[in-house]
Parts: sequence; C-alpha cells; structure tokens
Amino acid sequence: MNDKKKDVLLEIEGLRIEGYADEKWIEIVHGIDLTLHRGEVMGLIGESGAGKSTIGLAAMGFTRDGCRISGGSVEFDGMELTTSTESERQALRGSRIAYVAQSAAASFNPAHKLIDQHTEAPVHYRINKRLQAQEDAMELYERLRLPNPREIGFRYPHQVSGGQLQRAMTAMAMACRPDLIIFDEPTTALDVTTQIEVLAAIRDIVDQFNTAAIYITHDLAVVAQMADTIKVLLKGDEVEQAPTAEMLDNPKEDYTKSLWAVRSFKREQKPRPGGDAVPVVSVQDIDAAYGTTKVLEDVSFDVYSGMTVAVVGESGSGKSTTARCITGLLPPTKGKILFKGEELPPSYKQRTKDQLRQAQMIYQMADTALNPKVRISEIIGRPAQFYSGLKGTALKSRVDELLDLIELEPSKFYNRYPPELSGGQKQRIGIARALAAEPAFIICDEVTSALDQLVAEGILRLLDRLQRELDLAYMFITHDLATVRSIADEVVVMKQGRVVEQGPKTEMFTPPHHPYTDLLLSSVPEMDPDWLTTVLEERGVDNVGEAATT
Repeated sequence: MNDKKKDVLLEIEGLRIEGYADEKWIEIVHGIDLTLHRGEVMGLIGESGAGKSTIGLAAMGFTRDGCRISGGSVEFDGMELTTSTESERQALRGSRIAYVAQSAAASFNPAHKLIDQHTEAPVHYRINKRLQAQEDAMELYERLRLPNPREIGFRYPHQVSGGQLQRAMTAMAMACRPDLIIFDEPTTALDVTTQIEVLAAIRDIVDQFNTAAIYITHDLAVVAQMADTIKVLLKGDEVEQAPTAEMLDNPKEDYTKSLWAVRSFKREQKPRPGGDAVPVVSVQDIDAAYGTTKVLEDVSFDVYSGMTVAVVGESGSGKSTTARCITGLLPPTKGKILFKGEELPPSYKQRTKDQLRQAQMIYQMADTALNPKVRISEIIGRPAQFYSGLKGTALKSRVDELLDLIELEPSKFYNRYPPELSGGQKQRIGIARALAAEPAFIICDEVTSALDQLVAEGILRLLDRLQRELDLAYMFITHDLATVRSIADEVVVMKQGRVVEQGPKTEMFTPPHHPYTDLLLSSVPEMDPDWLTTVLEERGVDNVGEAATT
C-alpha cells in the first residue's frame, strides 16, 4: 500500500459490549483494542459470532437493539463517542463516518430512486447542493463501473441487479467523502469479476481521499487485497493481529491457521444416469424478457435426480432469471420447461398445487427471506400446512421432524424468531422451509455467499446429506467457484442471458476453457496481497473505472 499520513483517527481501548438474552445482560465483546490511522485499512476476520460487525458498528458509537457498550473507550478524531450525546454522534454518521452493509437489498428504501437516496446525506450536511450531489453520484457510479452511470441512479432498487445495488450502496457511503468507512462484507453478493472492480474502486478511493477503513469479511483472499493490518477475532476476543503480509505468511495461533485452511469438503462427482433416465427438470431453448428487453436466449440444460447443476456467471448473466422461469414467476417467451418429462405451464398461476410444490427455493439472504416477526415453527409450518394439509399435532410433529433434519434441536428453536438466530442457523431454517413442501427439485440461490467459511462448509455438508437421503435434484446458483468445486456434478456457465459452456465439473475445470470461463476462473482472489494489482495490470486496467484494453 502507498505511504499514508500516520495520524491516529480512531482509538478503541478495552471495548466491552453486552447483549441482552434470557432476561440478563451477557458480555459478547471482551476488552478489544484497535488503533486506526488516516488512510489505513484494518481487516477484521473471524467466523460468525466473532463480534466483527458489532465492533465495526461500535466504531460509529452505535450498537444494535439489545446491545450496549458496557466498558472501554471509542475515540474518533479526538471525540469520545461513548460519552458524547446522541445528536453529536448522529452528526458524524453519514458525513464523517459511513457504513456499507452486507445486504444492499435490505438497506435501500424500495420506494425511492437510488440517486434520491444517494444525495440525501450530502444535501442534508450541506456538502453539496442537490444538482452537484447528483453529478457527483454519477461520477462515483462511473468509478464503480456501474452501467449507464448517468441513468442508473434514476432506477428503483428492485430495477437493478444485486451486484449493481451493492456498488450503488458503496457509492452512497462515499458521497460525503467520509474520514472513516466501515465495510461490512461489501462484496459478499458480487460475482468474482464484479468483485474485482469493486475492490479496486474501494482501494482507489481509500488511497485517493486518505480515507481510513475497517473492512469486515470472512473471505481471507479478499482481506489480503484490501487491508494493511489484519485482526483475527473469536467469540468477542482478539486472537492475534499483524500486518497483512506477515499474517498471511506466518499466522501464529492455531485458530488463525484453521481459517487459512482450504475448504475441506469436496463431494465425489456423480455421473449422469445412462439409458432412458428422465431429468427431474429439463430447460429447453427458453427465451425470456422483461418488457421489451430480452434477457434470456436459447437457454437449455437438464438436472437429474440426486445431482447438482451449478449455474455460474456474472451479475446480470441470467442465472436468477432462469430460476424465475423454472418456478413460473417469469413465463418464458419461447421454449419450454419439463418436470419429469411433462411440460409445465409457463406461469405459476396456471400450475397445480402439486406442480408448485415440486420446485422450491432457498434464498441468498436469510435476513430478508425470513419474516423477523414470525416464529420459526410458523415459517416452517406454513408450506407443510399449505401443501400437505397438516394441522395440530401432525403439523407440530412435521416441524419437529424438519428441525431435526436440519440439525437444530426442536425444543430450542421451535418458538424462536429469526433475529434470535445466527446467520448459519437462519439459512438452515430456509432449507427446512423448502423441504416442508416435499419437493423433488430445489434451487439454491447463493445460499452460502453470506456465510463465513466454517459455517458455509456446514451448510454444504447438510445439503449434500439431504440430497443423498431424499434423492433431491439441486440447481445451485453461485459465483463462488470454490463452492462449485465442492458440491457440483455439472456446471453451466452463463453470460448475457446465454449458456456459453456446460459439462461435467471435471471437464469444466480442465483447460482449455471458453474465454469467458477462463475469465471467471482467473478472477477468483488468491491469498497474495499483490494478486489484485497483478490482475488489474494484466487486464490493462490503469485506473479504476478505466480500462486501457478489454
């Protein structure tokens, strides 16, 4: 990283944070120290529940509902945030301290256009007038490689892809040119090629504006590209801290070494059944459009019982749109979809209840997929009641059975609400909800991308066991090629609404590749602090948002 002015911007000493549970306060962060200089990036890593996000929010003088700072000091540029007034802290947030959340979909107001939400803070803090703020937004959109940067801001959140929305949120955090930005898993939802662009943009702006940052992530290869220093956390305690290169080359603690380990789960690839085997789902030459804009063209692939087909590609390549066509949410304009050899009606409205139950989805963000005000028993029980007509004791028994199936103890989880669960537990509830319909086919939409490596591996092992026990067919939408290597039998590569390559996993990861497949494979971050710089140079990217060659 470039030499930076080394004056201290943030000083945290002996930070203790408590959470309220079971009618008492329990300490969840135990005396953490952290020093951050202007222009410096500190990476916080650790598994789910380590306290990364809690500490990041505390750097803003903020705690989530049900938490409180119980001890220690948080000093930002000379201001003690633990004793300052709420109005003083609010004056910093959004102007001098910004926060980029993991889930952009849950962070934007769906009723307002992107650019209106972007300009709110700079106008409020009188940094820019509205038209100036809009022009600045467009410049940031261009810097972050958003398509049609002068137009995209006038769309609503649901009118852009997840990766585009994440970049728009990163731009919004930078609107007031803050001194400190808290990045909380900002590239989790991004495909590998988009991730490179966003990481490069973040790094460029941090350097250009001498902005300090706390970068929270479970992706070790990503933090290697972004951080000057890495702090490893476990259950609210610091495990160790060191400069990035030193930490990568020589982690001292056994726990840190376990995080560095490559994902161990790798299922044996299953061959396609021979003979006259009929696919559970067959997608045949489908086209699809949003209004007059064609988004899919001649998409075809088969998914057989007991097998997993991974569908990969950049944001906007058509992965999720294909899933919408299969489920009948977006009727294809051409082609057909067969279930066990019989053609399905294009729209879900025309399908029978039995046809509807056969294809279920597990969503990427359990936080937005599960109603936080509904008990777990009802979330899982609703599809069992709707599709199977279960009531009373029979329904409770089925919910208990499903909780057992996903390895959560019924007596502990039956009456809980989603906010009381960890990220991995919430994703397991999403799996149980899909299983409650007793489907033959499940679409897994980025189901591990928001989870740390250890929790993600547990989810993959669970899905593999369920597939073997229940003979399920999976369509696995993902941008994580490590996940593809772990669980897929066949791989479908999509680009701009078309299938550019498909085949058995072993063939897809063996050269020669289609040029686009090669681009995806070469975009997977490596545990080398110079990897991002090297890739950008190889691709002719001399400035963020500008490519000398493509």
